Amino acid sequence: MRKTRLAAPLAALALLLPALLGRAAEAPAADPWTRLPEILSRIVPPEFPAKDFVVTKFGAKGDGKTDASAAIRKAIEACVKAGGGRVVVPEGTFLTGPIRLRSRVNLHLAKGAVVRFVTDPARYLPPVLTRWEGMELMGYSPLVYALDEESIAVTGEGTLDGGASETAWWPWKGKGPEGQKADRDRLFRMAEEGVPVAERVFGEGNRLRPPFVEPYRCRNVLIEGVTITNAPFWVIHPVLSQNVTVRNVKVVSHGPNNDGCDPESSSDVLIEDSLFDTGDDCIALKSGRNADGRRLATPVERVVVRRCTMKAGHGGVTIGSEISGGARDVFVEKCEMSSPDLERGLRIKTNAMRGGVVENVFVRDVTIGEVGNAIDVDMLYEEGANGSFLPTVRNVRVERMSVGKAAYALFLRAIRGAPIRGLSVKDSVFREVAKGNRIEGTVDVGLENVTILPVPAREKPATAR
Repeated sequence: MRKTRLAAPLAALALLLPALLGRAAEAPAADPWTRLPEILSRIVPPEFPAKDFVVTKFGAKGDGKTDASAAIRKAIEACVKAGGGRVVVPEGTFLTGPIRLRSRVNLHLAKGAVVRFVTDPARYLPPVLTRWEGMELMGYSPLVYALDEESIAVTGEGTLDGGASETAWWPWKGKGPEGQKADRDRLFRMAEEGVPVAERVFGEGNRLRPPFVEPYRCRNVLIEGVTITNAPFWVIHPVLSQNVTVRNVKVVSHGPNNDGCDPESSSDVLIEDSLFDTGDDCIALKSGRNADGRRLATPVERVVVRRCTMKAGHGGVTIGSEISGGARDVFVEKCEMSSPDLERGLRIKTNAMRGGVVENVFVRDVTIGEVGNAIDVDMLYEEGANGSFLPTVRNVRVERMSVGKAAYALFLRAIRGAPIRGLSVKDSVFREVAKGNRIEGTVDVGLENVTILPVPAREKPATAR
């Protein structure tokens, strides 16, 4: 093992880390990246018949004023009846309520097309099966929704505009009678008490904002090329789905809880060549909250994130916090992150209420310009140690990470009785680190050829003669 280098005054801490934090991590003999080709071979985008159903031929008008909901629905129905194809939205601005995708339908937005969603909550009823902060319920329909479908897509160079703003959807995050707290608390109680999902009905008047694009229990999903903005809540949210490709998308949405892409309890997921500039985590892997996550017991697994750009957000690539079903076999490579408003680079967040096992997380060739905490593993998130389900975090390997500016290089907090095991950082450089490392609890960490440089001292002005 090559000598770990840290600039003074951090060098002494580096030499003491193995003694202070427990046994140094032992890297598995096998290179986990040799598994990547096999995982990628499982992720195959769906194909569609070469038939187009243009929404204007079904009565839609791209004037930004006329409601195109019925026309879009008729185009989808015709596409399904014909055995599948593309439902094409041409150039123009089309106003609509929620869109429900069906099997073998590709909703294609041509260049210059804008699909703008109405913000009247009543338009997103009756309630549908959805998942809100990791708990199942019957709630507002996601803006683009599919349930139990196979081979679906949203593609093209156009824009999906959710219409959310300081006066629509987003205020529900706030406090007071118009805020979400009462409904959120009620859903938490129902989930913990095991109330059947069919009876967790949140209809008219509730304040639980809908996700934007949500394939629920779907197979063979493609989201490619589109720009998505002004989301009410989480933006791209595949739930309990398999074989999902998110490619060349641009998510710019700075509202509350505007996570960019949240695969939840989904498997064989590829997120590549995309931009995330968000009001919350850019990419967040999830698997359910507390009792409801343990009830479904479905991890998020075999996820590949590559060549993505992350700007503002709470985290660049995050695992958690709704992670009770676990996460495993996550591969992240060749991503770029940077923003004064990017709080963390690689982030794992959990606690003793969530529990879950997070394992086999592999990160390489990630470049971070400016960030708060470069590598952040936090078992004391929110409820912290107040729970009966100690989380497990093990086998997290970071290679060739380059950071230009950070508050902390490593920010690690373990719960008593639940150490962080097998965290290794190799061949990495952290520059202009203001606070060094913060380590709490028992952490099994190995550093190999790691350089941590403090913020350069400012030169004193020359003394006048």
